[in-house]
Amino acid sequence: MLKDIAVDVATITPPDSPEFSICTLVTEHQQYADMVNSYLDAGFVTEHCEFLYQDNTKSNQLDAYEGLNLFLRTARGRYVILCHQDLLLHDDGISRLREIIEEMNDLDEHWAVLGNAGGAEPGKLAIRITDPFHGENARVGRFPVRTRSLDENFLLVKASSNLSLSRDIGGFHLYGTDLCLIADILGYRSYAVDFHLRHIGGEAMKDLKKNASSAVTGFDATKRRFINKYRRAFRSRWIQTTCATLYISCSRIRTSIGNRRFVGSIVKRLYRLLDDPR
Repeated sequence: MLKDIAVDVATITPPDSPEFSICTLVTEHQQYADMVNSYLDAGFVTEHCEFLYQDNTKSNQLDAYEGLNLFLRTARGRYVILCHQDLLLHDDGISRLREIIEEMNDLDEHWAVLGNAGGAEPGKLAIRITDPFHGENARVGRFPVRTRSLDENFLLVKASSNLSLSRDIGGFHLYGTDLCLIADILGYRSYAVDFHLRHIGGEAMKDLKKNASSAVTGFDATKRRFINKYRRAFRSRWIQTTCATLYISCSRIRTSIGNRRFVGSIVKRLYRLLDDPR
């Protein structure tokens, strides 16, 4: 009877899936068509890839956090590319990206996110791009570089890492940084790699500057939500499980003291007194 209704998960064979899912929020159809054609010319043909988009041409049906979470949930590819519509591939294509993935698998089996630009530490950037701000064939840093953040123009996510973006930030900024932080929390790592592409970027960046002070979608507002979210997420706290009382903190000393048995006993007594209705 049990064998008829229960399945050993190790025996399940996953369905055939594309190698890459290429996912984009679209506000201009022609720009997106140019991007797709450049991918096709670079070897990302439908035999190996699927192209998914969210149509925001008439209005922002979904912001970046909502839209990219939808992509991450529904994409079938082993690797999910989250990219801007204003990209053009030229020098590097699918063969180069496969080489990079193979190199990263040998270097660090726990990588989860790759990008072409990011920040390793304060003042240290890693950039491989052609765009209006860095010029032609820009190369900053030695690759691959482990990073704390990645730029949103091009992100490659290993689907098996099961990543998602935060629910409580929203907007169209800093989601690359959020993705890297989530990966770090889950035990994975992020890297900037030597994958060269052209990011048109000009008009988009003008709009970013113009809307920087927007109360909802602007960069400054998103930055405040981002900082406040992780201030809450990384706060010190007591945790009561059914079999233990734990204290977690970024402070090694406070963590050591908080997890001593007698301290936990004192804290539980204090909470009981605070909860006593008398």
